Amino acid sequence: MAGGPVEDVRPTLGRPSLVGAGLDMTAAASSRTLPGAAASSRAGARVPWPVALALGVVGGIGLGLGQVGWALALLTGAGLALWDARPLLAGLTLIGAVAGAGALRTQLTQPDPLAPWTGALVTLRGTWDGQFLTLRDPPARVALSPRPAVPAGQLVVSGRLVAPETRRVPGGFDQAAWLRAQGGVLTPAPTRVLTGARVRQSAPEKGLRGWFRQGLSAGLGPREGALMQAIELGDRSSIGRETFADGLEVQAAFARAGLAHLMALSGQNVALLTGMVLWLLGFTRLGPSLRYGVCAALLPVYLFGVVGPSPSITRAVLMGLSVLLALALGRGKPDPLGVISLAAVTCLLPFPLWLTDLGFQLSFLAVLALTQSASLAARLPGRWPQALRLAVAATLLAELGTLPLIASTFGQVPLVGLPANLLAGPVMAVLVPLGFVAGLLGPLGSLINLAVHPLAATLLALVEHVGRAPVLSWGQISAAGLTAWALSLLAAWLWLRGQVRAPAALATLLGCALLTWGPAQLHPARELVFLDVGQGDATLLRLPHLTLLVDGGGSVGSDYDVGGRTVVPALRALGVHRLDVVVATHADTDHIEGLQSVLQSLPVGEVWIGQRKTDDPVLSGVLAVAAERGVPVREVRRGDQVQADGAAVTVLWPPGQRWLDEDNENSVALGLEARGWRAALLGDLPAPLEAVVGTGDLNLLKAAHHGSRYSTGAELLRQSTPADAVISVGRNTYGHPHPDVLRRLQEAGARVWRTDQSGTIRWPLP
Repeated sequence: MAGGPVEDVRPTLGRPSLVGAGLDMTAAASSRTLPGAAASSRAGARVPWPVALALGVVGGIGLGLGQVGWALALLTGAGLALWDARPLLAGLTLIGAVAGAGALRTQLTQPDPLAPWTGALVTLRGTWDGQFLTLRDPPARVALSPRPAVPAGQLVVSGRLVAPETRRVPGGFDQAAWLRAQGGVLTPAPTRVLTGARVRQSAPEKGLRGWFRQGLSAGLGPREGALMQAIELGDRSSIGRETFADGLEVQAAFARAGLAHLMALSGQNVALLTGMVLWLLGFTRLGPSLRYGVCAALLPVYLFGVVGPSPSITRAVLMGLSVLLALALGRGKPDPLGVISLAAVTCLLPFPLWLTDLGFQLSFLAVLALTQSASLAARLPGRWPQALRLAVAATLLAELGTLPLIASTFGQVPLVGLPANLLAGPVMAVLVPLGFVAGLLGPLGSLINLAVHPLAATLLALVEHVGRAPVLSWGQISAAGLTAWALSLLAAWLWLRGQVRAPAALATLLGCALLTWGPAQLHPARELVFLDVGQGDATLLRLPHLTLLVDGGGSVGSDYDVGGRTVVPALRALGVHRLDVVVATHADTDHIEGLQSVLQSLPVGEVWIGQRKTDDPVLSGVLAVAAERGVPVREVRRGDQVQADGAAVTVLWPPGQRWLDEDNENSVALGLEARGWRAALLGDLPAPLEAVVGTGDLNLLKAAHHGSRYSTGAELLRQSTPADAVISVGRNTYGHPHPDVLRRLQEAGARVWRTDQSGTIRWPLP
């Protein structure tokens, strides 16, 4: 597509800290609670009514989406009602289900005002917030690709309107689903992407947000200013372009350090800012009730006037508002589960598709886990300071509570999250309030930023060093894995409550680990995976004792990292944590550019190449990364072979030391034989050379050169008679696959499978 592939704008993970979740105000329910959210006089026996309502809303939305997992919330709500022997609870669960399903239907049936212009070249004028362009006429929101490197404000931009991409590879980003989740019943969801976006005019943002934004960056360097925009406004558009001196992306370093949640607005911001306001009001003559009331009145202004609604910050504001109102009214601290459930209902009725949003799920899972912080802290060594025990407990619980989502979505789990959060916590406790004051001062914020700068620089230095620590690679979490995680958490919760002993809880944990580890060992993968990398090539061979990647995709004329953003996440999602062989077929960007990120991200046994071109920058980059990582490079020739598990991969081309004129003519071509089943991967070989390679009879042909008219010739098809042919192709201006190629394959009786139509193609091997 014009302007390169659609940018991955999935939200970074946001795990609230102990203070960030507002847990200091909600962790321990007192005898005086919010009306309706309270436990009854029958202590410990009654379920707060908001829990039943929330389970009904979640179940209704889940049923509307056809997702059985979420729909089970209905059964849970009904089960709690029966256990509690209160028929009104069951009725409330049903009411919630009807309300949730109705809200979802209302959102899904909204007309799409931009549908008539899909595929057209357009010029749009609207308000740019760093993530979406909001139009007035028609009322709609649009994602821009590539995201313009201009500050938020008024924007005139031109490009082509296209439908967003769905998930095309395992572990890939489903942009269409994510964009749908950014809208609500009264808020239009972004339904289109403007590709090849070119800014024609821009003007800085005005109003309170514009004033606040000026103060955040006044007097700061580009990297520190971008960090403050992310921390205070949740705007990661600028920090996403920042890198450290050696090329390490700042945002990637935050994720590897387990600190990405610091750039996602959450309860941490609400708790710190509320604490600052309460401290300042303590110098006035206002009574406690009025102080809490003033803070409660300011929270909606903060949400709608400064930062804007998003799942995690909306949840935090709603919970903080509930607590502050309860304290202002003299009702004491509310029940934590009741407050969390009310916040969920208040979020989901206007924004039903937030249920599918990663930020929403992480935020609520983390705060639910944090309700057990006090119990876990009490079991930590008593000689530790109380603040340290609470911080350690909160970090551990937040990580455990969100583990399956983080591991499955990002394909990795930070190993240094605990010490990194303990070191970053005190810095954030000072940095967030100071940054907020600087924002309120606007251009005069440069005075406060004299103190902000060293704190921001300290946090960045911590991230730069800790962000190079190793991470634990992970694959997608199966239903068995989710079940094992839930059982493990249940055992841990019962242990914290003193209802089971530590040996029983540990035995449950070990049993659950075996539940997830065992099936993968009993049924190891045997497959060919043709990854959808757009207009490029990337093919993975998976055997129990051999994992081989042929090419890694690339993006000609674009800075989109196909290897890092498409191939590596797909490998992790498939459970591939090491590659025995990586093959760089030839020096074409669309085949091997992505291998640089692959080599940097995963251990690799060796790299195979054909022609060692010394004047090609892309191949030189791949070889440089291989040398840096200590990966041996092997120049392969016809007849070279690797065998494992009843399969053999044989080099069919190049034949010797004499090189031809074109890169395509020097492609490494491979044959695969597995228990009598045969396939050939021919790189970009042209038809005359395909005919002399000698593939023999084939079950599957990986068509060369993305279906170019100059490959997949009649002679090759006559020799190989493939039953199936796979074409790796994306949106392009070359006319791939050419009608002549499709006709020749049809005449040869081969079924055609295309990645631009089917996405990633997974082919089981015998």
